[in-house]
Amino acid sequence: MSTFEYGVAMPGSPVNSRPARAEPTLGLNAPPLTAIRRLSALDAVRARIALAVDLGLLAPGERLPGSDRIAEALGVSEITVRRALVALCKEGVLERRRGRTGGTLVAERPAHSTVGAVETYRAASADVHQLIDHRLVLECGVAHLAALRGLGAESARELDRLVEEMDRAPSWAEFHGCDERFHMAVAAATGLESVAEPYGAVLRELYRYYLPYPLDFLRHSNNEHRTLVKAIRRGDAVEAAEVACRHVEDLHKTMFMDLLDRR
Repeated sequence: MSTFEYGVAMPGSPVNSRPARAEPTLGLNAPPLTAIRRLSALDAVRARIALAVDLGLLAPGERLPGSDRIAEALGVSEITVRRALVALCKEGVLERRRGRTGGTLVAERPAHSTVGAVETYRAASADVHQLIDHRLVLECGVAHLAALRGLGAESARELDRLVEEMDRAPSWAEFHGCDERFHMAVAAATGLESVAEPYGAVLRELYRYYLPYPLDFLRHSNNEHRTLVKAIRRGDAVEAAEVACRHVEDLHKTMFMDLLDRR
């Protein structure tokens, strides 16, 4: 996950002041996600963890990773994560246990629907589906181009290393950072900065919605990464694009909006 932190949106500037500088345009003119951007860093972390608990992605009694690893995965400061975890414990979503087997865990009977900021995520279904579609177009093109251009020895070693690192990841937090580096390494293999930049922008916007996922799900995702690398190594542009297509289309089924529909 990138290391930006969610901040509170600033009020509009006075009429006689210089207009605010526009944010960089996302790939395919993806819409700015203003509701999410208006959440404070603290509320964003609370909402994402609480929503993962509501959806059963984090199971009762499951231990959360360390606050430093959560901070890196969600792109916020460690103090923000600590404050969010304390708040979620008070709200009955999480609990603290002492001792060697302790830590911060999902409560055995977690409270649900206690974090109001969760509704901001629930209401964003249309925007997120649009971002997934934008990623689909870009990622298929990236995979196709990378296979046509061919992987250099160094690029191939880096992709293999990232796949192996994701296989060893002990939790969703460590996996997530490797996932971003993997996809950006594939984009870099195209040799076209003009492609990697908009692709990275869409990827980072989707990562604003990243939730903790079970490791079994993430291992399946990594198997697709492995298959993609093999196709790129062989120079099979058609298969590389097809693997990328399946990989991104799975998001329509596994992102939280569709999980909500199935409950």
